[in-house]
Amino acid sequence: MILNTMYACRLVVSGRRSYVTGVGLLDDLAHRGLMHDVTHRQALHAALARPQSVYAGVDPTARALHIGHLLPLMTLLHFHLRGHTVIPLIGGATGRIGDPSGRLVERQPADTKQVEGNAASLTASIQRFFGRAVEYAVRRVGDHRRGPDAVVANNLEWHERVNMLDFLQHVAIHARVNTMLNRESVRARLSSQQGLSFTEFTYQLLQAYDFYHLHKHRACSIQVGGSDQWGNILAGLDLIARLDPPASSHSPPAFGITTPLLTTASGDKFGKSAGNAVWLDPGMTSVFDFYQYFVKVDDADVEKYLKLFTLLSWTDITQVMQTHTTSPEKRTAQRRLAAEVTEMVHSPDGLARAQTLTALLFDSDPTHLQAAHIVAALHDDPRLALVSRTELLDLPVFKLAGKYGLVASASAARNLITARGLYLNNRTVPDAQHKIDPASLIDDRVVLLRAGKDKVLVLATQE
Repeated sequence: MILNTMYACRLVVSGRRSYVTGVGLLDDLAHRGLMHDVTHRQALHAALARPQSVYAGVDPTARALHIGHLLPLMTLLHFHLRGHTVIPLIGGATGRIGDPSGRLVERQPADTKQVEGNAASLTASIQRFFGRAVEYAVRRVGDHRRGPDAVVANNLEWHERVNMLDFLQHVAIHARVNTMLNRESVRARLSSQQGLSFTEFTYQLLQAYDFYHLHKHRACSIQVGGSDQWGNILAGLDLIARLDPPASSHSPPAFGITTPLLTTASGDKFGKSAGNAVWLDPGMTSVFDFYQYFVKVDDADVEKYLKLFTLLSWTDITQVMQTHTTSPEKRTAQRRLAAEVTEMVHSPDGLARAQTLTALLFDSDPTHLQAAHIVAALHDDPRLALVSRTELLDLPVFKLAGKYGLVASASAARNLITARGLYLNNRTVPDAQHKIDPASLIDDRVVLLRAGKDKVLVLATQE
């Protein structure tokens, strides 16, 4: 991408080069792949010379964020780091209706208590994300011009105070039905067999009112959403223009930015693995599994993800990719990606635990690890069993494997040894009577048992 000379690049150094701060924000978002469409780009660029308020919404259809949410969250983070105010918005009201965008069938009616519970959980998750992401950014970028701390809003706060007659008289009167029918999300559903309910049809008006309310009461001038939200964003801009006309036709009162709907090189939806989302909540996706998701990213996707989901500078990403290309089997780029995203989402301690467990499970010789780090990395993980030292050294390996659930039974463990499929510290167990030698203990306390490629059991002596 060729940048105008007025956007000459400079780097803030905080321990290491990491983040482009002198480049225009819109150019940086575009280069990183975070910007799909934008309204009135030149006017928005001029407006960004002053602090703005920007929001992105999340409907509480689940109790936790998944990694697909990282796109709008990272976009807000870039705004925040450049001094703008960001407003993460929970759709406590719109979540009860259901957004038809990108869906071929109508959502099941939402349970009010479940929506409220999801909203509370998401609020905490988003606050935690920004807390950790800002700490991560300070370590990478330095604390130089951040905006005010992100405070999560909930649109139920204003929607529950508006009655139907007021809404029809003051909001719906400005909506043109022919325009609403031409929205992509509406046209797609109208052509489907199920059609579109009036409830879902009105969703775009509710979201438009969100933008107007935030514009009026919190001076919010920018909405960020996925590319499937383009029609809803335009509805909000139209409502703002009608209810709060700009002083000049050359200076629109508000703007919209969409992020791409991300898919992998194979065409799968980003954030999905065998139909299951990769969650930011460690209680739903462990920190280790979160880290491993990014370690396993395809070579065709890794550079794109480094731009999207880290604060590494363009130069750093180029250098990482050059190193990766020389020895792709080492997965240098994937490991850097996994480290950056895991540290941002789960803190340095979470990253340390994930890397310790990765080394334990996949290094050919894990004996250099410290037992305390291994036990901490597996805290509350069913793959860890605490045993007495006597039992660990006196029982044959096959009995330990059966007793602590690595395999279904001791006899199954015997059969696995015969097939050379049971491993002790990543080395084949030689025979059925083999016992653990004290010299085999990692840090004199831990051993790793593995059945086949993936099933793992860590045995640690109790302190």
